[in-house]
This record gives sequence, structure tokens and C-alpha cells, in this order.
Amino acid sequence: MAANYAAAETAGLTGSATLSARLSTMMFMQFFVWGAWNVTLGLVMQTVGIGNLIGNAFSVGPIASIAGSLLLGMAATRYLSPRMLMVILHLVGGVILFLLPSLVTPERAGAFVWLLLGYMILYMPTVGLANTIALKSFGDRVDNFPFVRAFGTLGWIASGLIIGWAGLSASPQIFTVAAVVSVALGLYSFTLPSVASDPPRDESIVRQVLCVEAFGLLRQRSFLVFILSATLISIPLAMYYAYASPFVGAVGISNVGGTMSIGQMSELAFMFSMPWLYRRFGVKPLLLVGMIAWAVRYSLFAIGDSGDSLWAVYVGVALHGVCYDFFFVAGAIYTGTIATPKGVNAQAQGMLTLFTYGVGMLLGSQIGALLYAQLPATPTIADWQHMWWYPAIAAAVIAILFHLTFRDDSRTTTAA
Repeated sequence: MAANYAAAETAGLTGSATLSARLSTMMFMQFFVWGAWNVTLGLVMQTVGIGNLIGNAFSVGPIASIAGSLLLGMAATRYLSPRMLMVILHLVGGVILFLLPSLVTPERAGAFVWLLLGYMILYMPTVGLANTIALKSFGDRVDNFPFVRAFGTLGWIASGLIIGWAGLSASPQIFTVAAVVSVALGLYSFTLPSVASDPPRDESIVRQVLCVEAFGLLRQRSFLVFILSATLISIPLAMYYAYASPFVGAVGISNVGGTMSIGQMSELAFMFSMPWLYRRFGVKPLLLVGMIAWAVRYSLFAIGDSGDSLWAVYVGVALHGVCYDFFFVAGAIYTGTIATPKGVNAQAQGMLTLFTYGVGMLLGSQIGALLYAQLPATPTIADWQHMWWYPAIAAAVIAILFHLTFRDDSRTTTAA
């Protein structure tokens, strides 16, 4: 009997390891596809002479995060399983990615932005679908999820390193690399675990899409302050995603993709420590450190150059782990703490995504485009330095307002 028990336990461990490996592969490819083109797209557009549309190109992600969740995340999952949606969306998305390089020209730039929007409407729901497949496959063993999700960050890092090593950082062929992996992921998705869609809630789909129950949480003053701060801090965040890569190229760094991946490496380093840090220090210190880090990062960019201050550019990129994890990961944990007692965790997380990656980053992309439009056709390092002071000051002001107005009452709420 003991031998049978040991054999069963060994088989269970082996099965769990195999499942983790399968899901880790999915996460790796999922974020490889996005990272392959997103990191250096601004540099590509500036190189081919359509830098004036960088703001519009980076506005499609926020728009798609709203439209994609509405059209696919809420509606399509009622008719198709998460696995089949992954297959369809990544295969169709891969075809679109193959078409995009031919449109990255001054003559066809408008069509490029519109087709990129269409692609992102297909891609954005797959991020949530990948999380859903992983979490439901693990069942009660959700403690395995951070390990699997870390492979998504590794995929983003690997894409940057490969793009940089291949000398494609400024080439429209970044989309071709993403297309190959997208098609591979679509085919691989046939082998993913088959998990059921979420059962429909008693409330109407309109109430679910509009996150009606989650919006009720805004009656709590602390959560309202947090949501407003998260939305505002996402405005300077958008400028990093859109304009950091052309700036890094302007200071004379040739391997832009590899350099930008340093930020994801630091993100990975801090990711696993966030639950412990949250329990140890609480939400306000973490959120505040994250916001201050944004101000410091942009200040470093504002003093960085191709000479003795090149170190400031590298340190600014490396601060991504503190900037992202200390605010957005800690913010997601805080949102769950507030929402779970009310039973609206999923809606609240969706609402947080709507305000940050939707409203905040859309505003940031457009404001960044206005600032970039003030630069000459071929910006000097001094021009770039001047532009970075705007998000640096904005992030500092937001951090001060947050410190003065936010009071953590999540423990009181949880107890109640």
C-alpha cells in the first residue's frame, strides 16, 4: 500500500510538472509575440519617417483593451472555449502580423495604424484567456501561477534580446518575427488543457461589461483615490512605452531591443517578492515607491546622454521593475483585497485595467504625441532631455498628491 501511495504521489508530481511546463510554454510565446514588436516600434516608425504617428500607433493598445474585452472577452467566451479562442485569435492575428511590414511606409502609414488596431483587438483578449487557462488548469494549486506567469516576462525578454541580436530593432521585420511565433502559438493552443468558460452570472451581460458592481467600490474614498492615481500615473507610463526606444537609439545605443529587455529582467526580479513586501509593508509604501520611481526614471532620462551620463539611461531602463511591480502588481493585489469581500474581484480587476491600460495610457499616448510633435524632425539629445522633464514632473506631482490623500483602509474593509 505504501508503495502504491508513493507511486501515485510521484505520478501526481510528474503530472503537475508536465502541466506547468505546458502552460509555461504558452505564457512564453504569448508575451514573446507582443514584446517582439512593441518594444522598438517607436524606433521603427521614426526610422522610416512616420514618427508623427507614434502616438496614434501606441493608442491602439488602450483602445483595443476596451473594445477587445467587450467584443471577445465577454461575448465570444459564451460560445467558444478559451482554448479554441486562443487558436483562432492567434492564427488570424499571425496572418495580420505578416501583412504589417509592407504598410510601415510614409505612403501607407494610415492603413498601418488601422490594421494594427484590428490586430490588437484580437490580441488583447488572449492575455486574459492565457491567464484563465492557466488558473483553471491548476485548480486549487493557484500558488503555481506566479511561476508560470514569470515565463511570460522571460518571453518578453527573449524577444528583445533576439530582435537586438538580429539587428532588427529599427526594422519593420519585427512584425514578421512576431507573426511566426503567433502562428506557432495558435497551433500549439490545440494542445492546451480544455477548460470551461465562466458560467454566466445572474446579472445581465451589460452590467458585467460596464462593471456596475465594481464601480460601487469607488464609494470607498481610499479606493477612489487609488483608481484616480493609477489612471494619472498611466499617462507618463504610456510615454515610456512609446518613446523610450527611439530615445535609447538617439543616445547611440545600437542594441536597442536588448537594452530595453533590461527593464523586464528587473521586473522579473521583483515580481516574486511582491506578495511578501505587500504583507510586510502594506499597500501605501509600495504604491508610493512605485510612483516615485517613475519620477526618478524620467529624471534620469532627462540628464542622460551619449557621453559621461550614458549610465543614467541604463539605470532608467533598469528601474522598470520598481516602476511596474511596486505600483501595478501591488495595485492589483490591493484591488483584490478590496473587491474580494464584495465578490466582484474579476470585475474590479477589469475596471482597473480599463482605467490604467485603457483611459490612462490612451491619454498618455496622445499627450506624448503632442510633446513629440514639438521636437524637430531629427531630435537632438538635448531635445529628448527637454521632453522627458514633463513626465518626470507629472509623476512627482501625482506621487505627492497620492501621499497626501491616500489612507489604506483595506485591512479594516477585509475585517468588516
